[in-house]
Parts: sequence; C-alpha cells; structure tokens
Amino acid sequence: MKAEAVTGALQAHGFNFFTGVPCSFLTPLINRTITDPELQYVGAASEGEAVAIASGAWLAGKKTVIMCQNSGLGNTVNPLTSLNHPFAIPTLLLVTWRGEPGIKDEPQHVVMGRISQGLLSLMRFAHKDFPETLDGLNDALEKANKLMEEEQLPFGFILRNGLIEDEPLDQAVRMPLPLGNRFDLVSGGERPTRYGILEKFLEIVPEQAAVVATTGKCGRELFTLDDRKQHIYQVGSMGCAAPMALGVALNNNKPVVALDGDGAALMKLGAWATIGAEQPNNFIQILLDNEVHDSTGGQATVSPMIDFCGVAIACGYRNAWRCDSLDGFSESLQAAVGSAGPNLIHTQIQPGSLATLGRPTVTPQEVARRFKDFLSDGE
Repeated sequence: MKAEAVTGALQAHGFNFFTGVPCSFLTPLINRTITDPELQYVGAASEGEAVAIASGAWLAGKKTVIMCQNSGLGNTVNPLTSLNHPFAIPTLLLVTWRGEPGIKDEPQHVVMGRISQGLLSLMRFAHKDFPETLDGLNDALEKANKLMEEEQLPFGFILRNGLIEDEPLDQAVRMPLPLGNRFDLVSGGERPTRYGILEKFLEIVPEQAAVVATTGKCGRELFTLDDRKQHIYQVGSMGCAAPMALGVALNNNKPVVALDGDGAALMKLGAWATIGAEQPNNFIQILLDNEVHDSTGGQATVSPMIDFCGVAIACGYRNAWRCDSLDGFSESLQAAVGSAGPNLIHTQIQPGSLATLGRPTVTPQEVARRFKDFLSDGE
C-alpha cells in the first residue's frame, strides 16, 4: 500500500492528529505525516510522552494516532493504564512487530516480539494485525472506530514490515531558537506552601484557562480549594501533565496551564524539549518544587541540583521565572499570563500538605468529559 493511501484512509475515518517515536517499519507512514501539510504530526521524545500528548489532543477534540515500535510499547504501559483507562480516552495505536517469531531480527527485539499482542491484551485493549490491503484497512478502521466509541479505550494495530511502500521525507530543518528570558525573583525567606501557592494561582489564573494538574497532592489540594470545570486532575501517569497540556495547547486557543511537580517533571524531562520545539504560545508550566516525593513519604528528589529555568530556556521556552514567595509567584504568573509562551514558572515551596487531605469526588471519566466540553466551548 502507498503511505498516502494509508493516511488517506485514516483521515477518511476521522483521524487527524499523529504523534509517536519513529521505527524503521513505520518510516513510510511517519514520513508521509510529516511531509503532508494537511496532517499534524508531533514527534515525541518517548512513547509514554506521545500517549500523554495524544490524550491532550483528544481532549481538545482530535482523533489521535500513536505510532511506535513495539520495543517502545513498554514505555506506554504506565500512561495507557493509569491515564487512558481511568479517564476513558481512546486512541489508535500503530505498533510495529519487530522480533516477530520466525523472522530474523536483532536480539533486543526477541522478547517483545513474542509478547506484543499479549501485552495489549493484558492492558485490555482490543487489537489485530494491520491489514495487508486498502479494502481490508478501511473495513478494520470502521470496526476499530466502532469499538473505540463503545469502549472509550485505545485500539491497537500490529504492523509487519513491508506492508507500506517507501515514502520520501520532505522535512523542514529546525533552526536553533533565540535564547529566551529568565527572571530571578528569589527572596531567600520562608518558602510558601503548595496550598498557599494554589490559592494565589486560583486568584490570578484567567477564567478561560485550562488547567492540567499533576498526580498526587497537587491535584488533591487544587480540588479541595475549588473544583472547576476547566480542571483535570491526573490520578496516575506521573510526568504526563506537561505533555498532556501540550496536546491541549496545540489544538485549542485557550490559555493552558500545567501544574507540575519536581519529581514528575524529572520523570519526563524530555517533554520539555518537545514543548520548546513546538512553541505553543498559550502554554504555561508551573513547577511546584518542594525537593521531595511528597505523596510517598518525602524521599528527596535531585531537584536542588537542577537549574530548571536553564533547562527550559535551553529547550526553547520563551520565558522562565524562578521564585520562592507568594509575592514572587504572583508577579511571575501575571507576567506569564501576559507573555507569549511557552513559559515556565519554577516555584520553590515547602514540603508537606494539609493534615487532612481528601481526594476528588468526581470520577476521572467525569472530569475528562467536562474538561473536554469546556475546551470545546467557544471554539
């Protein structure tokens, strides 16, 4: 099959957002999505990041396709099971079959080649081999669409090598961006609490802004302060708040804020490079840095060694602020709201949280649907 015919079939069945990590088996298809100006492709730093980006794009109204090698399928397990499953977010997975039994391949593909289908089944996702004809593909996509609509879960295709003809790549060369601006508003006094910062955040953040809160106590405290329809509280998928917010920001005109934590951000720091490269001007990332894994007993992170503002600027963020007080945070957030992004606010806070801290009483699926409705309002 020609790559153009495959992407045409995907478009005809409504799929209009592509992300992933390349594999040689996928080269023709990824080349086509990059080359075709009518297609939207975001190259991710990792497969798990791609899942988060696609989830954000789906919330913003897109039908998404994630493309990756089966060796990278392991990187998707956490977000697929703790993000797509609880929030009931469907996506189409195109996974290559490296290490297919009986076909010579490199040693690192042997195990995953044997278990790819079983792994998808263990995650309770329907799947089938990628069809060998265009008629078969259209029929399979129709059935996959129907099943995803019914189950509100991902569907997987396992792609063998050689089913899609070679496709040339016409890709613009990315040029280095001018270095952004960094601002130091550190006072050296007693650091604020996360709860205090979130109170101030809710006072300043625009009413039309979409807010993606990272897993753990951040989302729980935000929900305790005020449960708003434009909030989505991640309950797992650690590290996925910023890439999910990126998927939203690229497909919606509203301001988008990712409330992140130091441990979570470090887990998927590669996403910062993707964010910088994509340059979403409506994107703000607030890093709430208490230097510990607060939800699991206060074990130290390595954040005191990291210049997060320097990392953000090096990755292409336009502005980065560092602050350690309520006044500094207030000044930073107001400046970020008024400046084109992507922007980072690195906020140093105290460890700890409220003594009695509840959890969101709305289900993840309910939160996702009302968030999706909020994003579509006025678009």
